[in-house]
Amino acid sequence: MLILLDIDGVLVSAASWRKPEFMDDGFPVFNEASVKALQRILAETGASILLTTSHKLKYELTEWKIMLNARGIYPKEIQRLYTDSLTKKRLDEILEWYQKRQLPNRAFVIIDDDKMLNNLPENIKRNLILTSSSVGLTDELADKAINILRKKEL
Repeated sequence: MLILLDIDGVLVSAASWRKPEFMDDGFPVFNEASVKALQRILAETGASILLTTSHKLKYELTEWKIMLNARGIYPKEIQRLYTDSLTKKRLDEILEWYQKRQLPNRAFVIIDDDKMLNNLPENIKRNLILTSSSVGLTDELADKAINILRKKEL
């Protein structure tokens, strides 16, 4: 099982009226409720994380693991897309990943706030959990993500 995970708008809420807080590692503090929701998905499904965030190439995977752990997120495995989000749209990155993926029957869910992902083909879009960028990942959305991952494993 795999979670294609964005960060901004999912774990870091975009509240334009508030200056973001940063941790000592220089990365923003995550929304506590969103962290709990993601950790519940990980605990209940055993899923790994595939980072799709535009920040994915700024840090090595070992650094991502440390940053996620420091914020209360403990995936069994962390991977990332190696495409440059500054030159390619997230939609195209995910389509490219989907076409190249090595385990076609592996369950996956996409957790993102990018509304352009509504343009994904239906067979991929049914795995999309679209968050509100000002709220992030919620318990209700976590339930939907868990259901998507579990249905694919049957």
